[in-house]
Amino acid sequence: MTSAAWRDPALPAAERVEDLLSRMTLREKTAQLYGVWVGAGPDGGEVAPLQSEMSAVPDWDELITHGLGQLTRSFGTAPVEAGQGARALAAAQRRIAAANRFGIPALAHEECLAGFTAWGATAYPVPLAWGASFDPELVAEVSARIGGDLRAAGVHQGLAPVLDVVRDARWGRVEETIGEDPYLVGTVGAAYVRGLESAGIVATLKHFAGYAASAGARNLAPVRAGARELADVTLPPFELALREGGARSVMAAYTETDGVPASADARLLTGVLREEWGFTGTVVADYFGVGFLRTQHRLAEDRAGAAHLALEAGVDVELPTVDCYGTSLTDAVEAGRVPEALVNRAARRVLLQKCALGLLNPDWDPEPAGPVVLDSPEGRALARRLAEESVILLENPAELLPLSPGARIAVVGPRAADPLAMLGCYSFPAHVLPHHPGVAPGIEIPTVLEALRAELPDAEVTFTQGCGVSDPDSSGFAGAVARAAEADVCVAVLGDRAGLFGRGTSGEGCDAADLSLPGVQGELLDALVATGTPVVLVLLTGRPYALGRWAGRLGAVVQAFFPGEEGGPALAGVLAGRVNPSGRLPVSVPRTPGGQPWTYLQPPLGLASEVSSLDPTPLHPFGHGLSYTAFAWTDFGPPEAETGTDGSYEVTVTVRNTGDRAGAEVVQLYLHDPVASVTRPDVRLVGYRRVGLAPGEARRVTFAFHADLASFTGVSGVRVVEPGLLELRLGPSSAEVRHTTRLRLTGPVREAGPDRALRCGTSVTPVE
Repeated sequence: MTSAAWRDPALPAAERVEDLLSRMTLREKTAQLYGVWVGAGPDGGEVAPLQSEMSAVPDWDELITHGLGQLTRSFGTAPVEAGQGARALAAAQRRIAAANRFGIPALAHEECLAGFTAWGATAYPVPLAWGASFDPELVAEVSARIGGDLRAAGVHQGLAPVLDVVRDARWGRVEETIGEDPYLVGTVGAAYVRGLESAGIVATLKHFAGYAASAGARNLAPVRAGARELADVTLPPFELALREGGARSVMAAYTETDGVPASADARLLTGVLREEWGFTGTVVADYFGVGFLRTQHRLAEDRAGAAHLALEAGVDVELPTVDCYGTSLTDAVEAGRVPEALVNRAARRVLLQKCALGLLNPDWDPEPAGPVVLDSPEGRALARRLAEESVILLENPAELLPLSPGARIAVVGPRAADPLAMLGCYSFPAHVLPHHPGVAPGIEIPTVLEALRAELPDAEVTFTQGCGVSDPDSSGFAGAVARAAEADVCVAVLGDRAGLFGRGTSGEGCDAADLSLPGVQGELLDALVATGTPVVLVLLTGRPYALGRWAGRLGAVVQAFFPGEEGGPALAGVLAGRVNPSGRLPVSVPRTPGGQPWTYLQPPLGLASEVSSLDPTPLHPFGHGLSYTAFAWTDFGPPEAETGTDGSYEVTVTVRNTGDRAGAEVVQLYLHDPVASVTRPDVRLVGYRRVGLAPGEARRVTFAFHADLASFTGVSGVRVVEPGLLELRLGPSSAEVRHTTRLRLTGPVREAGPDRALRCGTSVTPVE
């Protein structure tokens, strides 16, 4: 085979793959269309519901004689030391290559939502914290480091990022998202993709599409979003990440929209993704998603029928393990039930990707190039930087923060002394280790309590837990109240426990009935406030919680969204003043637990009015965040301007740090469309720039706004730019306006196609 054309790296990939396909049997082609999860099965520990039912352990030796498309989570299923895992993966790859007549290895994939989901790997902040940083460049650095770790271990594909836009904060997977705004999600998500792909890892966009809009915020519930919401809110982040990030894979969502599951939706997976956007990579199923067409959606009566629906729609690879794309599919093709052309189409895409990864080359070698270190000092440093940038100071009315170095501090709460309080549900310790009791986390995770004591060595710091995260036991209140009453300040560290499918208060399958703090934590906070000691509330959560009950009653409020293994020192740095907080809210913080769902992307009827007794106005709006320094915004551009419906306009502002310490301001540009042919959000983000400034330093920020950024899906279902008046609003949040430019678009209604501008370019220049 070494002389065959498909083995020649000098030939074009398409020519190589066509030659290979012409030599393969039907069984060999279908073998490229599924993964195998060797750790799955009745004795493997249930990571997901229905895992055993959907994961019959195959006859490995027999299976690999035909080849294998993917290896599922060699590292992310059980604790294994990095070097040992890399060697074991290389050995498995050699066996796979030796067993099939073409010597083709599998493509290995892993989860990498908050770092490589492997034992001993750096646990980075969750995606909601990426959004809070408003720093795409740093997120790209982080993902490049994650990608390098994946490559060093022998992994080819990462199942990240999540580009779902939050529509209801009760949904358990809010922590996995980047936020409630499609522009923020798209720009930060594209940066993550760029970093991962720069390391040679195939980035996988998920969940395509609509998953976060499930009815009632229930995981995997039907989606009842309209076509316009899908086009204008759900799809843009995916389009941006494909066009600017270069992602080579997309994961089909579990959910159904208007009765059509994503895995059976040819209009979505072929029409939009490939024909409109020009995507040429692979579409993979979410775990068991092909089988769900039979068992959950009831669109197929058997496995072959499910395989036919998915292949026809455009799902190329069945994950995590073979169920419908194996013998059932082969038999159906041979019986004439499924066209072989569908198998050829998917196999071609899979093999083109393997070709691009070098897996078809004669010199392919699975052995790791050197030592595999998954929690390097460089990785921890990036985790610290991102954690520090993502911490949000929500309130500090009396400037209680930073804390006094010699204060008597009562630290109270169930999240203060637990290392797992820092981690989201897709970090290895939270995702996998519950099935391996007694196994250490494999990484060092300082707690808030430990970090605060280290940060303030002269302070008198006491600790009482007070209550658990979600249990109803309030017997610890008395001790917590006593400690708080004796202190100068009480730091209440409350929040979530990440888990899966009901084992946590946040995470996949951990959906909330309302947005009250879990368990009796709210009652504990009431008791602490009643002592009269100033209370600093520190939240370690995977979603925003309603805080209106304590509005005006707290000394300060600090929000962190699962900030990773370096989150404890980052939070302590903010509390002590070493770190100047600069995070901004990627999701609104509600005032009351009810009145949901609500995000800031509301048309007029979604805002507060006299026709309803429910006021959905948030306590803290999208984009909000405070600092220990002050910023002056001056020298705005003219208040009136004009350009064509195909034109552009530069919005400018000078920002100066008027305080006595360095800090970062996040300048945000919002669009208000007063009159349009369909209802529009009152405001929506169309540009932002994080600007670091030394004391007294000033910089000029310029936004290159293109009329395409005002486009929306019109009455006819086509995306258009309409002439008329727009307002471009500059501010530090979605609810605070520092300057408005009234921009009139002139000319005809213009269709905005897939080549339209998706991003508002920004530049920053020094000011003398």
